[in-house]
Amino acid sequence: MHGLINRAIQSFVCATYGWSCWQRATEKANLGFVEFEPMLIYDADVSTRVLDALCAELSRPQSEFLEDLGTYLVSHPNIEGLRRLLRFGGVTYVEFLHSLDDLSDRARLALSDLDLPVLELREQSSTEYTLRCSPGLPGYSSVMTGVLRAMADDYGALVMLSNDEGLGANDVISIILVESAFSEGRRFDLGARAQ
Repeated sequence: MHGLINRAIQSFVCATYGWSCWQRATEKANLGFVEFEPMLIYDADVSTRVLDALCAELSRPQSEFLEDLGTYLVSHPNIEGLRRLLRFGGVTYVEFLHSLDDLSDRARLALSDLDLPVLELREQSSTEYTLRCSPGLPGYSSVMTGVLRAMADDYGALVMLSNDEGLGANDVISIILVESAFSEGRRFDLGARAQ
């Protein structure tokens, strides 16, 4: 697994639960190190062990932990760059949803060795969608559920999400757009401002 993914997990745990929680989990997982290098590729077993150790440490189901990770990736100030990249998908939440079909290709443009599962959005009606997550990265649909929830808040949309993880060949996230302009949403400027 790409080190950038493992590093995102590390960043989330340290920011949310503290460094000592991360250290305990890496010890339980018998990693032999405490920090992931973002540009290295790790054996999938390493990621599985650390996720299992974290979920045991926190007494949380893996799907909930990964959904919170997805929310963190979009909403925490430490990762503002990812939010900006996702917001370039469109002016509205619906436009953002339609941009998800290209997410794995856009990720590969940024990092050629980052192989994210393919996403396929299907529009059932103007308010109902399904997002199919191809196999390849266990728990990816849980992370995407957190991303979708956080991006709805970001756009000021009110959505209902349900994740049918592990049913069939693809994981499917059901999206019901209750209201596209429920609240003001977070401020977003197309051009980055110098600090």
